[in-house]
Amino acid sequence: MADQLSPEEKFTLITRNLQEVLGEEKLKQVLQERELKVYWGTATTGKPHVAYFVPMSKIADFLRAGCEVTILFADLHAYLDNMKAPWELLELRVKYYEQVIKAMLESIGVPLEKLRFIKGTDYQLSREYTLDVYRLSSMVTEHDAKKAGAEVVKQVEHPLLSGLLYPGLQALDEEYLKVDAQFGGVDQRKIFTLAEKYLPSLGYAKRAHLMNPMVPGLTGAKMSSSEEESKIDLLDSKEDVKKKLKKAFCEPGNIQNNGVLSFVKYVLFPLRGEFCIKRDPKWGGDKVYTGFEEVEKDFAEELIHPGDLKASVEVALNQLLDPIRKKFESPELRKLTNSAYPDPSKTKAGKGAKSAAGGEDDELLPSRLDIRVGKIVSVEKHPDADSLYLEKIDVGEPEPRTVVSGLVAYVSQEELQDREVLVLCNLKPQKMRGIESQAMLLCASIEGEPRRVEPLDPPESSSPGERVFVEGYESGKPDDRLNPKKKVWEKLQVDLNISDECVAQWKDKRLLTKLGQITCKTLKGGNIS
Repeated sequence: MADQLSPEEKFTLITRNLQEVLGEEKLKQVLQERELKVYWGTATTGKPHVAYFVPMSKIADFLRAGCEVTILFADLHAYLDNMKAPWELLELRVKYYEQVIKAMLESIGVPLEKLRFIKGTDYQLSREYTLDVYRLSSMVTEHDAKKAGAEVVKQVEHPLLSGLLYPGLQALDEEYLKVDAQFGGVDQRKIFTLAEKYLPSLGYAKRAHLMNPMVPGLTGAKMSSSEEESKIDLLDSKEDVKKKLKKAFCEPGNIQNNGVLSFVKYVLFPLRGEFCIKRDPKWGGDKVYTGFEEVEKDFAEELIHPGDLKASVEVALNQLLDPIRKKFESPELRKLTNSAYPDPSKTKAGKGAKSAAGGEDDELLPSRLDIRVGKIVSVEKHPDADSLYLEKIDVGEPEPRTVVSGLVAYVSQEELQDREVLVLCNLKPQKMRGIESQAMLLCASIEGEPRRVEPLDPPESSSPGERVFVEGYESGKPDDRLNPKKKVWEKLQVDLNISDECVAQWKDKRLLTKLGQITCKTLKGGNIS
C-alpha cells in the first residue's frame, strides 16, 4: 500500500487523529526523500491496558505509510520513575510487555516482521550513552528537568534524582535509535520540547514529535495502569469487561471526557473504518456508522443511548481481546504474568512498601469527601447544551456555586427550583461546554430502559452548608481539594448506593446529617453519582 501513496498522502496518514505535531516541515521534507523512521517507547511499569490500543492503531497507520517503526521497551526508565518497576522485576516485565504488545499488534493485523523491537538497557548502559547522560546533565537545569517530567514522572514531595534524569534519557533515545521522529502521548510534550532544546547543544539533530491525545479512562479521567477502576486490563474476562463498562462514565449527551466514546474514535474507527451500534429493533435496530463525527453527533443529541454505546463497544472490544486472552492461556505466559506482577499482599516487599508509605493521606475514608446540603436558588438550560442544566446552589458560602448537571432528561426545572439537594464541594472545578462547574450535584440512578435519575434528599428543615457524613466517620476532616490524580472520589463512589429502604449508604453505613438520614424517593438499589 505504501508504494502507492504520495508523500502528501503518507503525511496525512501519519498525522491523522494526532492532537499535535512538532516539526511538520521536517516530516514533509523526509517523506519527499525516503521513508520516515519513527519510534514509540513504553516504560515497562504497570500492566498494559486497553488504552494501549490507541498507540497500536497509530503504529498500524505508520506502517501503512511505509514508516520504519521501532518499539522501545524502556526498562531503565521504568526503574528511574520513582522505582515503579523494582530492579529484580525489570527483566520479567520486559518479557511480559514484549509478549502482550506483540499479541495486541497481531490482534489488529499488524505484521510483526515490519517492526524493530529493542530494550532500553541494550544500549543505555553503553560507554557512549553514559557519557552523553553526563554531558546532558551539565546543561539541563533542575527546573527544566522537573518541568519536563511533570506530566509523566510520578510527582512526590521529595523527588529522587532518578526522576530528574528520566526526561534527558528519553531525549537521548532519539539519537541512539537513529530516528526522524518520536511518537507519544501529548502528556510527554514537555519532554519532547526539552529534547528539541538540548539535543542540538550536544551536536545532534532536532527531531519531529507526533502526539496522540490522552484518552479518558472509564471514570472520565486519564486511563492509568495504577488506577484499577479507570481501566480495562488486556487479560480481563468478558464478565469483567462488562462490569467495568457498566460502571464507566457515559452521561447521556455528554461528549466531554467520555472514555467509551473516545475508544470508538481513536481505536475502532482507525482499525475498522466503521462502527455498529447494536440495539433492540423496537429502538430502531442496529445502525452502522462510517464516520465518527456522525456517532458523536447522534450521541450528543441523545439519539444513541449510553447503554447501547457501551454494549456495542463491549462486543468490539472483546473481539480485539479474544486473541490476546487465548495466547495468555498457555502455562508459560500465565507463569510469566504472575511472576512479573506478583500479588503485593503475598510478598514481604509489598507489605513493607505499604508500611513505609504509612499513608494516612492515601487512606480511602469517606470523611475526605466534602458533601454538603445545598439549596438550588436558580436553574436554567445551559446556553450551549440543551441536555444540561445550569444551576446556582447555595452551599453555605457567601456566593452560590455554579453547577452544571445532566438532569434535563429526568427532572423538570420547576421540580429543581428551591429544592434542597446534596452537593460534593471539593472536586476540582471542570468546564462543561464552556462553563465551569464548581461542584457536583449528587443523584441516585438506575440503568435501564429508560434510565432513571433522582436527586438525593436531605432531612426536612436542613440548612444550606450543613455537613453530610457517613455513619461512623463523623470526626474526619474533608480534603480541601480532592487530588484528581489519586481518584479519591472515583474509588469511594463505587461503594455508594441506595438501600432497599431508599436510604443513601456507603458500604452499608448510612449517609447522615445532624438531623437524620439521606434518602431518595423511589430508586431502591440504585447507584450514587
